[in-house]
Parts: sequence; C-alpha cells; structure tokens
Amino acid sequence: MSLLSLRSRLLQSLILALVGLTFYTYYRTTASEIRQYAFVRSYNRSSVFYEPVHGHANASSSDVPTMPLSRNLNGTDSAPSPTLVNPGGNASSIITVVNSAPSNLVSSASSSSSTSTGASTSTSTSTTTTTTTTTTTTVAPSTASVVDKDSARAIYVVGHTVTVAEKCPDFGKFMDLVIIIMSAPTHIEARTAIRQTWGHFGQRRDISILFMLGDTSDPKFERSLEREQDMYGDIIRGRFIDSYANLTLKTISTLEWVDSYCSEVKFVLKTDDDMFINVPRLASFINKHRHDKSVIFGKLAKKWKPVRSKSSKYFVSLAQYKKPFYPDFCTGPAYLMSSDVVRNLYEGALNETFLKLEDVFVTGIVANKLGIRRAHANEFLNRKIPHSPCNVQRGISIHMVKYSEQFDLWKKLLDGKTKCKP
Repeated sequence: MSLLSLRSRLLQSLILALVGLTFYTYYRTTASEIRQYAFVRSYNRSSVFYEPVHGHANASSSDVPTMPLSRNLNGTDSAPSPTLVNPGGNASSIITVVNSAPSNLVSSASSSSSTSTGASTSTSTSTTTTTTTTTTTTVAPSTASVVDKDSARAIYVVGHTVTVAEKCPDFGKFMDLVIIIMSAPTHIEARTAIRQTWGHFGQRRDISILFMLGDTSDPKFERSLEREQDMYGDIIRGRFIDSYANLTLKTISTLEWVDSYCSEVKFVLKTDDDMFINVPRLASFINKHRHDKSVIFGKLAKKWKPVRSKSSKYFVSLAQYKKPFYPDFCTGPAYLMSSDVVRNLYEGALNETFLKLEDVFVTGIVANKLGIRRAHANEFLNRKIPHSPCNVQRGISIHMVKYSEQFDLWKKLLDGKTKCKP
C-alpha cells in the first residue's frame, strides 16, 4: 500500500512537472514570437523622423534643409551627423545626411522553437548590423558682386507698379515711335491738355504716347491718379518717390520700361509735360533717319562746366564728377534715341555714380562711356520761343509751355493758311 502510494505521488509530480514544462515552453515560444513580430513591423515601417536645421533668422522653415533623425532598431534615437548651414550664401556649404538601414537580421532557432509567417523565433539573442551611408553635397560660394554705394544701382528699385504694356503691342515690332512724357502727380492739367492736343497722335497704330510718374505719399493724389489711370490707361508708374531730385531715377525707369515692354520700337522720345511736340515733324525726322543706329538726337550742349556752388540746385561735388567739363550731352526737355541704345544706357546708368542731372548723366556721362553718338538737330529747340505759326510748324520741341498754351500752339500747328519759308 505504501509502495502504491509512493508511485502515485511520483506520477502526480511527474504529471505536474510535464504540465509546468509545457506551459513554460509555450510561454517562451509565444513571447519570443510576439517580440520578433513587433520588431519586424517596426523595421518595415522604416521609422525616420525629421528635425529642422535652424538657419539664419530670415530663413523660413521651407527654405532650410532638413536632417533625418533615424531611430535605431533597439528603439533609441541615433545622434545625427553635424550639418553646416550656409545662412549668408558667401561660403561653401557641406550638408551631411546619415541614412541608417539594417543589413542583416540573424536569428537561430532552438529545438523547442516554432516558426510563424514572416518571422523566425529563437531563444538566442538576435544580432543587428547597421550600415551608415554618408552623402556630402558641396554648394558653390555666391558670386554676387558688391554694389557701389554711390552708384545708381544702390538706390534704384527695379520694376513698375503700373506697366500699361498693352500700349506697346508685340513689343513695338510694328511701331515707329513711343513718346514717354515725364510728369508729376500734381500735373493733371498738363497731362489733360496734352491728351487733348498733340497727344491725339497716340491714336495712330505706329505711335504710342505715355506718361511716366513715380510714387507719392499723399493719399489724395494717389486716389486721383487711380481714377485718371482708369479713365485713360496711359500712365506708367515707377518704383521711386516722384521729386525733382529723382529725375534721373525717372529716366532710368523709362529706359527699363522700354527695354522690358517696347524693345522693338524704332525710336524713343523722352520729353517733359511742359513741352509742345510737333509730332508730324518728328515723324518726318524719324523717317529721314530710320536707318541710323546707336544715336541720340537733340539739342547738343558742349563744354558745360559742373556747378560747384552748394547753393545751386545744379550743384555737383568733386566726388560725384571730377572732370572740369561734362561730356557733350543732349538737353533734357526732349531727346530722341534709337531703340538699340536703350538696354545699354539702362545697364550703364545703374553702374555709374549717381547724378540728379538726368540729361548730363544719361546722354552725357553714360552715353559717352558707351560710345553712343550724340547728334545735334536744329528742330529740337528745347527752349521758350515766340509762338508764331511758323515757329510752331518748323520746330519739333518747344519748351516752357503752360497747359493753357497747348491749345493755342495746337491750333497754329494745324493752321493750313499760314505760308512759312522752308
């Protein structure tokens, strides 16, 4: 009886040991499968996180390169490689990116392990090898030139707030002449008088007549200019404050507009809103000189000396211009340019030391440096003269004309009764 009881206890212990071993083996196998399956899913998702690399204060987050922060297979974040950011653009930049990817997954199976789909289980430790790839990109240093602080480029703002590009269709390919009149925001009467007199020639398909204005800080004038523009659509607006001191910027803006929107027109007349222009006589002059290139026609001023008196509005310092005489130049009230000189004048003017005397600056200093011919034409009077019918009909440009006088000169120009000597 005691022997039977002993055997029974041993059998029970053995059964309990087998049951315990079975549960233990099941637990180890199941836990291993769960860890391995979780690991494979984590790897297949390729967990890569991106951290922004901070550049200089003016850069937005979309402008700055990003650097991947790779998550290691053991769940910890790997340290990113140093990244050099070029905030100013003047030095070479090296951007280093680290890509981490497992190259081999090694696992061994024991006799008590089981296999599940897509993963191998093991009671041994899995070993992971990480391969690091380094990509280096070199950015060339900036080649931007240094702008001379005294040059026109240092103060000129490129572009126009109002372009009226439609006034020069096909870039002026089929046009003989564009007349651009320098005007001021307050000179609405002068512009109106021109539109109602010699500005009528702007209705021709081969001629366009426009006004060039700058900005004004007076809201009242701005609203008035907007209404005027809506009505006539013939005003170009440059990006400069409209003032006497900025007449050179106004002329540069005119050159830029022609180069951008009317580059194929044959001739460009720059004039002022206190001028009377005999457009038929000007058209005949252009027809006579239509084959002339690289030239500026006008009233030629020779051997003019710079004014050194600081009290004069024409004052020019030695720092601005050192020579005792200006180059020959065409006086500013009106001058005619062949269109092939426009781009060179525009670029050349930006690179020269700024002078507020626009005619001396553009048609003298800049044109002389570029080798552009300046030619005297007697028809360009550019001064105040008696308003007789013959004077009006013989000349191309009459200066110092009040807006009320435009109508009288217009009538005398169209007078077919007066006989004038050739």
